[in-house]
This record gives sequence, structure tokens and C-alpha cells, in this order.
Amino acid sequence: MSPSCAPFQFDNSYQRLPGQFHARVLPTPVTAPRLIAMNEGLCAELGLFLQDLEPDAAQIFSGNQVPEGAASMAQAYAGHQFGNFVPQLGDGRAILLGEVLDAAGSRRDIQLKGAGPTPFSRRGDGRAALGPVLREFLLSEAMHALGIPTTRALAAVLTGEAVHREEIQPGAILTRVASSHIRVGTFEYFAAQNDDPSVALLARHVMERHYPECLDCEQPALRLLERVAQRQAALVARWMQVGFIHGVMNTDNMSVSGETIDYGPCAFMDAYHPETVFSAIDRNGRYAFSNQSRVAQWNIARFAETLLALLDPSPDRALELANAVIQGFPAIFEKYWLAGMRTKLGLKQEAPEDLALVQKLLHLMQEGGADFTLTFRRLCLAAEHSQSEGQVRKGFSAPEAYDLWAAEWRERMALETTSPSERSASMRTVNPALIPRNHRVAQAISAASERGDFSVFERLREALQKPYDESAPFEDLQDPPLPQERVLRTFCGT
Repeated sequence: MSPSCAPFQFDNSYQRLPGQFHARVLPTPVTAPRLIAMNEGLCAELGLFLQDLEPDAAQIFSGNQVPEGAASMAQAYAGHQFGNFVPQLGDGRAILLGEVLDAAGSRRDIQLKGAGPTPFSRRGDGRAALGPVLREFLLSEAMHALGIPTTRALAAVLTGEAVHREEIQPGAILTRVASSHIRVGTFEYFAAQNDDPSVALLARHVMERHYPECLDCEQPALRLLERVAQRQAALVARWMQVGFIHGVMNTDNMSVSGETIDYGPCAFMDAYHPETVFSAIDRNGRYAFSNQSRVAQWNIARFAETLLALLDPSPDRALELANAVIQGFPAIFEKYWLAGMRTKLGLKQEAPEDLALVQKLLHLMQEGGADFTLTFRRLCLAAEHSQSEGQVRKGFSAPEAYDLWAAEWRERMALETTSPSERSASMRTVNPALIPRNHRVAQAISAASERGDFSVFERLREALQKPYDESAPFEDLQDPPLPQERVLRTFCGT
């Protein structure tokens, strides 16, 4: 395997950290790489030009050619998985090629996921199957289009090799882009070893990279903890406002940058129910839809534990400072969540009854089996034309209960100063018409994996680029699944 002269201008700050932070490893070559998806818009953001990538794109994004200047390493981290601590995890099937500065001057990681075994593979094959690669490509790009902070998908490549899971599947590699791949679990890795100098070094690296405003503070570690908690609260609130369920919110799957990371058994809800779980490995509902804010708080507590030595020389004072942030998390989350839900209902001003109004609607949706996405999208039209109320009513098994709520909603909207048309237009910018519904994603994966047909994937991918637009060619993709189409379980790619 020889270096190529691909047009990546690497500046690998994480590689400059000491050796305990990562392990040098090269991708394992594959036999017959074929490029199946390229994100041209993201290429442009990264300052990459397709004409410079071709004809070597498949070789580069499969790991067969390592770009000049690449770090090519696996990152070390630990993590709490379903509440149980594992002292060493690390990148078991992902290799960080390196970091680039994008067109806006922001630092971005370029990572190959499924590029072969690493020192952290723990007897795994280090490979990825086509299905999880396509799922992450669709879901992460849909989240980006929805305006939610997320890792991005740059390219997907078929390897020409099979991977063995429950059954034999086509192998694939995803090229993932992130602000960084530093996790709460990265801090836990060093804290578990009582390696305070490495924790301090990592904290400074994170501040320099993501939170430079913390560097000159009187208590930089405390400010870092507060900022990470704030971003995580805002992120999970955004997830829940579009019905997203991450599925595996382990601490090693929580990025300290505040981006959604590690799209495994994730999915979007159809009919609203707070206890919705899709992940096949979440047997007790730890990461159910309504639990996500509480899990985020729990993860922040684990992050705070790693920073105690940096918060204050006095252990008692350090605990006091950490607990203040942890205990304040629910209020921060509710502030972000309620503000977003107000916007979804066309409310700009704040009123004391707003929380009860939102909760009542969600309860009615749960009782009436109403589709989460369609209900809010149809409310956009009802906010402008009361005669459109019927479109919302028909989504409820007991529409009379909805009528009582709608009367309260209209009374509340009367306090607003915006016109009905302005209100409706604003609502359509936060209530998507289209989400990557689980059955549609499954159809795209099935067509590609079983028949080699990527047209279903490409059509869904194109539609998801503009989730807030009504588009006649993609109107069928807005529909919830028929009973026989429902996909109730999703799976990790390992």
C-alpha cells in the first residue's frame, strides 16, 4: 500500500498528542472497491474537488490508498455501555485518516469506518456491512438537512468482500466527517487509570478545538463541563423535537463537541409513544425516546467525574461544582425543548400555560395513535386555515379529544402578534414533511444488499436533502408505514 497524492491538506492535531491517546494503524486493503455514493456538497465544504479525487476515489475511500500526510490511527477510549463500564474500547473498526480545515476554517476529522481491524478490535473483524453503512449515510445526512448537529457522510464504498454477521452480507466502508471523534469515553479511558495529566491534556485539547472561550476563564474545566452539558442538552432537545431515537446512548457514543455520532440502531418514530424503542439490543428500554434527556444527564455526570481533579484541589468543592452542573441539566434541557416545541406550534412568545399545552397534545397523540411527524406538519396548514383542521383530526383515533385541545391552541395563538400566514410559514421551517422513516430505510438497504439496486437508496437520499419542502415526486415517502411495512427492530453494525 503506497501513499497517494489525494488533495487532502492534513493538519493532524490529535496525532500530536502522546502515544497513549491513539494507535498507529493502516487500513486493511480490500479486493474490489467500488464507489457507490459521494457527497459532492460536503466535498465542496471540505475544499475537495471531484476532478482531483477521480479516478482514485474508490481506492482512497476504501483505504487501499492512504493520502499523503494522513495520520492513519485508531483512537483510544473507554465507555459505559448500557450503564456498565468497559475500561478499554477504542476504534475497533474505524481509522482516522486525519484532520483538515474546511472552507470556513473549521477543523474536521476524516475517518474510515469499516476499514479493518485495529489494536482495539477485541477479536472483531474491523469491517462494516453494507446495510449499516447505508443507514448511517441516510440518517446522518438527513439530520444535517434537518439542521441538527451531526457527523456527516462523505463517501460509501463497496469492498467486494463479504462480512459475516448473523448472515453473510456485502462489505462496505463509510467515510465519516466530524468536528472531532472525542467522546466522554475518551476522558473515561484516562480517568479510569488515574492518569490526571492525560485528562488535563485532553481537556486542553478539547477547549482549544471546540471551546476556546474556556481557555482564559478563571475555572476553565468548570466552564468546559458547563459548555458540554449545554450543547448536549440542546442536541437531545433537537432530536426529540423531530422524533429521533438514538438507540445506544453509551458514553462512548457521546461526542464532547455536541454532534450526533455513531448511528447504529437509531430510528425515527412513526406513531408517537414516549416509550418507543427500536434497538434490538436495548431490551429494557434504557434508551427509549422519553429517556434520552435523563440518559444525557447521566452521561454528563460520568463526564464530570473525569474532571474532578481539574475542577478544584478540594475534593468536596470539586464535587459541589460538578453536582451543580449535573443537577442543573434538566432545567437547561427543558428550556431548549420547550422553546423548540413552542416553535413547532407556531408560538413565538412565552406563556405560563405552554408546557401544559404541549404535554396535553403529546398525551393525545399517544392515546390516539397519531403519527408524530404528520401531526405537526398538518398543524402548519391548520394554523393558517381552520378549515384544514380535518387533516389533523383524521390522524387521531378519537378526534373529538383533539378538537378540545385545538380550541385551547387557537386561544393561545390569539395572544401572538404574527399573522396566520407568517405563523404557518414559520412552522413549516421546523416541522419536516419528510423524515427517513424506518421502513423506507429498510427498503433501500434491502434493495442494495439483496439485489445490488441502489436506485431506492439514491431516491431516498435525494428526497431527504430538503426535508422541510413539499415535493410531489417524493410525496409517497412522507407516508407512515402500513401495518405490514412496520420495522420494529433495528440492529447495530457489529
